[in-house]
Amino acid sequence: MSIPYRFKVVFLSFLAVFICYIDRVNISVAIIPMQQQFGWSESQVGIILGSFYFGYMISMTIGGYLADKYGGKKVLGIGLLIWSFFTVITPIFAYSGLWYLILIRILMGLGEGITFPSWHAIYARWIPFKERTRAIAFTNSGISVGTVFGYLASAIIIAQYSWEWVFYSFGALGIFWYFFWNKNVTSFPEDNKFLPSDELAIIKSEAPSNSTAPSIPLIKLTKNLPFIAIAVATFCNNWALYTFLSYLPKFVNSPISVGGLGIELESNMFIYLILIPSFFSIFSLLLGGYLADRFIKNGYEVIHVRKTVNSIGFFGAAILLYLISLQDSLISVLILLCLINFCSGIGAGGFGVNHADLGPKYTGSLVGISGSFGMIAAIFSPMVAGYLLEITNSWSVIFYICSVILLFGGLFYLKFASASQQFE
Repeated sequence: MSIPYRFKVVFLSFLAVFICYIDRVNISVAIIPMQQQFGWSESQVGIILGSFYFGYMISMTIGGYLADKYGGKKVLGIGLLIWSFFTVITPIFAYSGLWYLILIRILMGLGEGITFPSWHAIYARWIPFKERTRAIAFTNSGISVGTVFGYLASAIIIAQYSWEWVFYSFGALGIFWYFFWNKNVTSFPEDNKFLPSDELAIIKSEAPSNSTAPSIPLIKLTKNLPFIAIAVATFCNNWALYTFLSYLPKFVNSPISVGGLGIELESNMFIYLILIPSFFSIFSLLLGGYLADRFIKNGYEVIHVRKTVNSIGFFGAAILLYLISLQDSLISVLILLCLINFCSGIGAGGFGVNHADLGPKYTGSLVGISGSFGMIAAIFSPMVAGYLLEITNSWSVIFYICSVILLFGGLFYLKFASASQQFE
């Protein structure tokens, strides 16, 4: 029995997310020797880490519109080539000065911002509804796989060579990926010459969106509480997510006296603290997607499934983040990091897949607009964390803030989310 062709589309989209995240988080490790070499303050480090998301926020909405209007294949392919090029030349800009590095990070963000709206738009045309949550969960697991690979490979490359080679090697991967993407993927399944006719019939009968979207109803969006619930959940999730993406290596490396773990970059323990929690995230993403699809297939209401798994992700992570600030044992912190990642992975079947429920034809635009709002958190959370580290010299307050924001996001989504179609 042959593997369905749409699985190849999903796998290549997974690789795009993987490359997106290795190029995004490599600087979170490289920033440690870069800060020592260039003498940057914690506030300056926060600006460097947060500046990427300014560009990301701008292009996310535009990318969603373009993907819905013209198809996600070209939009994602061109975007990935752009950010891969800027990754390769990052060291040149770093040596040119702080503000040049900030500029290249903004430009990288402009390239990466189209990623999620583009593949969501492709899935709205390619993936049957009953497979949707699993396909999205698998693709989103590229976040965890890319993050852990980016952290570990960066640490190894820095130890063996230098921080510059992190950017050279990672950027080259995206250019290699593009050739496979351009050859095998189309924005619409009916345009793909490799797709068997029987599989095309299945896709067209079950996929919720087989056509190009009309203009997005922007005024209606601003008044629609179910969509606002997704946007708020995205913002709150991103605050915690991008604080950790940006600062987890520094937290692991920081001295115990300031609430860090005091683990050297070259040590095996640094690898374990990054690697083990990420395995929990990957496993729970796949498990959460499978269970959500299974419950829906067995007749449970879609909105009840969305709210249940979302609550596990938000409320579970909020409680565990608070508990991390109280620990002084390395093993306890490791266990809590694993549980946080497990809860967050299960929660991926909530707000993160809710866009196609509200407006299948507008999936890319809905992901782009809510994601752009969420990027406000991604911009400011690293800056706030850097500022707080500079004035308090402590990690605890950072965990408290993330915990409270997650609680608010979980409650707002629980109150106002819907799985009923809102936009025709």
